[in-house]
Amino acid sequence: MESFTIRPGITAVTPLGFEYYPFSHSLLTLCVWGVLLGLIYRAVAGSSWRAAIVLCALVVSHWVLDVVVHRRDMPLAPGLGYHLGLGLWHSVPGTLAVEFLLYAIGVVVYLKSTVARDRVGSIGLWMLLLFLAIVELANVLGPPPPSVLAVAWSAQAMWLLVAWAYWVDRHRDPIA
Repeated sequence: MESFTIRPGITAVTPLGFEYYPFSHSLLTLCVWGVLLGLIYRAVAGSSWRAAIVLCALVVSHWVLDVVVHRRDMPLAPGLGYHLGLGLWHSVPGTLAVEFLLYAIGVVVYLKSTVARDRVGSIGLWMLLLFLAIVELANVLGPPPPSVLAVAWSAQAMWLLVAWAYWVDRHRDPIA
């Protein structure tokens, strides 16, 4: 349904040429996915509307952040020929500076809002954070992937990072 190619040199940071991905990366569909996630979360967890709106905003923020880094390939809606992108990926130093700044802000916010309950909550968190930083550097500075299939499998393997983060988070408590 969606496609990309490996085109070394298309940007300085990533060799991935995103050709067609209106269902996972268009503004309209991310708004739809965000609303659906918020409604499902509210129904299943019995949470407030505020939590549902925050989840929706987080999904839509993916598009906003992608517009900053992508070349002009971010669709507004499926079937619409107009695409946006500010092209930060054309600069390796710019990309590393912005992405690590956002990463650091996220880490600080998380550390200020949670406290480790045990060694998993502290050492496990720092190991995860270090691993994520290494992966970012490898993605930006490493060679292009060998195939589209390798990228697809790597994307699926990222669910292991979600499980790791969930495990670490279960060993941390929110700060009141």
